Amino acid sequence: MPTLERALVDADGRDVAGARHTFRWGQWAARVVVLVVAAMIVHFLVTNPNFEWGTVWAWFRAPSIGRALWTTLWLAAVSMVLGTLLGVFLAVARMSANRLLNGLAGVYIWFFRGTPLLVQLIFWFNLAALLPQIGIGVPFGGPKLVSWSTNDLITPLTAAILGLALNEAAYMAEVIRGGLLSVDPGQREAARAFGMSSGRALRRVVLPQAMRAIIPPTGNQLISMVKATSQVSVIAMADLLYTVQSVYNRTFETIPLLIVAVLWYLIVTSVLNVVQAFIEDHYARGERGTTGLPAMVRRRLRGRRGAGRAGAPVTTIEQGDRA
Repeated sequence: MPTLERALVDADGRDVAGARHTFRWGQWAARVVVLVVAAMIVHFLVTNPNFEWGTVWAWFRAPSIGRALWTTLWLAAVSMVLGTLLGVFLAVARMSANRLLNGLAGVYIWFFRGTPLLVQLIFWFNLAALLPQIGIGVPFGGPKLVSWSTNDLITPLTAAILGLALNEAAYMAEVIRGGLLSVDPGQREAARAFGMSSGRALRRVVLPQAMRAIIPPTGNQLISMVKATSQVSVIAMADLLYTVQSVYNRTFETIPLLIVAVLWYLIVTSVLNVVQAFIEDHYARGERGTTGLPAMVRRRLRGRRGAGRAGAPVTTIEQGDRA
């Protein structure tokens, strides 16, 4: 068969000389529908005077909105950091062979994941109704060494941080536990073979490898945390949503002020999405081209192999690594 004729026959032996591109009516119809709907939405946004875009732009740059946005950002950051730190301890306890630690961590995660965040915030804000005084002393009705008024301690700020951080810790514990379980158990065995303690092996060997599995859901949790801060408005915490509500309760410009809040939330979450993508790419590059062990352990293995060639005994781990 001539070369040209062979090129016109596909892998199944069918003659494709007369093949033609099929016009995909369904795809083009879907594109037209999407374009029409998008044009309708844009027309609605531009021509509807009830959006009051001038008012939106004026309040979008208002100093009071800027201060409320800053409150939202640092409240989300502080709560996320505290929740992540507590989540690490909960994840380690959840994986512990100690039944007491394992059980306590399980109960904590069960309770805070099983109750709505809004209910937790309202509970912490009204803690004074349950405990008028918080003190340190002899239990079971004994004398108190020092005590404080609960109303003085539990302000809207402390209630917001307690509610957000304790709730986030339960979710981060499961995220971190899943990341730790994704690491090959042989990594822990290799770290122990080099004389590392359990804590140091966790910090130097296990956690760096688990980060690739931990980062994506942690980024999602951070974005959810930014949005979850809007719920602190029910306890009079002056975040972005609470400030917007205070303004439109005075001016009755409900829709424009809500659009201001929506735009700022979209901007913040979009920036966080970009940052998350860069971090994920960084850890993905770190995983590509590695032998599975962290660089520190690989350097020690290379040193041990050199010692083995010089006449020193080679350990079982080194033999497996060499294989």
